[in-house]
Order: sequence, then structure tokens, then C-alpha cells
Amino acid sequence: MRAVVPVLELSMAETDPASALGLSAPLSLRLLPGECAVIEGADTAQLEAFADLCSGLVRLRAGQVRFLGHDWAAVPDEYAAALRGRIGRVFATVAGLPFLDAETNLLLPQLHHTRRLRNELRARATALAYEFGLPGIPQGRLADLGPDDALRGMLIRAFLGEPMLLLLEEPAIGFRAALLNRVAGVRDRGGAVIWLIRSRMTRDADTFAATQWARLTDRGLTAVRSAA
Repeated sequence: MRAVVPVLELSMAETDPASALGLSAPLSLRLLPGECAVIEGADTAQLEAFADLCSGLVRLRAGQVRFLGHDWAAVPDEYAAALRGRIGRVFATVAGLPFLDAETNLLLPQLHHTRRLRNELRARATALAYEFGLPGIPQGRLADLGPDDALRGMLIRAFLGEPMLLLLEEPAIGFRAALLNRVAGVRDRGGAVIWLIRSRMTRDADTFAATQWARLTDRGLTAVRSAA
């Protein structure tokens, strides 16, 4: 019988203590297809750096971080870029390039990491916009969008590539019904989800029916609840 490959696996991953993660202990985490982990912490910057680590953007001193069985440190840059096309991420704050219009910002990760055509991506983004309550892809500059429309835009961007790993940061609880439907879709097709939250939001996190729940501190990850 063929072994199940974890979507994401952190194996004694050790980072520089002076980095944004600020860890004095290595990290270990194993997410199988269909799983959802809620990671709570008190420091937004540390949670953001943890998402960077999962995406292969943090240099390790020891250990490994593997995505879909691939060690981020061992794959060529071009292949790593293609793998990142399989990751959807919603940041805690609106993230984008200020000199590009909103539409280009939403399409850019897929334009950069995949070979999908812009027209194909636009059609997919438009369908997602309807799903999240917008009349179409947001236009104009990201900075000019209201907070709700900006968050909807970030959700469109995260789900555009049908991700196998979804990284959700704090504000992603907005537009609950549409979001939960999309999260369920990621899990149903064998992907995995990590929701990074501040400790004050733990009550809302029950909505995601997590299979793992842990707390991130400078001492690493500590399990705080049993599986759902």
C-alpha cells in the first residue's frame, strides 16, 4: 500500500533565534491531506514568519520543511516557484504592490508561479469574486479599496490557484459562509489548511473543525487541544 505523503511536514526545523520567528527550539508539524491546523500565538509578526517558513521563505539552520514531499531547501528556485503556485495565503493585512492595479495584484502570484493564461485567470477570479459577494474583480488601486472589498480581493487571490496548502491569517474569518465552503473544498480534494490566529480569536476558530490545535511561542509549537 502506497504511503500517504503529508501536504506539509516540519521536521525539527531550526531557525536563527535572531529571526522574526525568534525560536529557541526546533519546530515539528505534520499535516496530512484533508487536515486543518489552528496555530495560535500572541505575536502577529511571529505568526507571519511561521507562514513564511511553511512557504519555504525562511533559511533553516537544521532540520527540514517539506511541501508535498519536496524539501524546500533542496529544490531548484524555478521548481520552488512552481510549488508556491500551489499555496494560497491570506495575510493579516492587505498585501500587494502599490504601483500595480488591484486586478494585477490579485492575478500576479499565479501569473508568476504558473503558466496559466491571464484570460483564464481573469475568468476564474471573476467567478470567485461573485462567490465572495463582489460584482466582479476589484478595479483601481488596492489602497483605494474599502477594508471589506480588500479582504475579498485577498481571498480571491488565495483561492485562485486551487491551493493544496492554504495559509489563513487573522482577518480571514470574514465572509464566513463562502470562506468555509472554500476551505472545505481544499480539504476535500486532499489539501491542508493552517489558520494562524491571535489567542483572543480562539472561540471563532472552532468553526474550522481543526484536526490539530497548537500554540506558537519562542519555545516552539505546543499542542493545546486534541483532534476534532
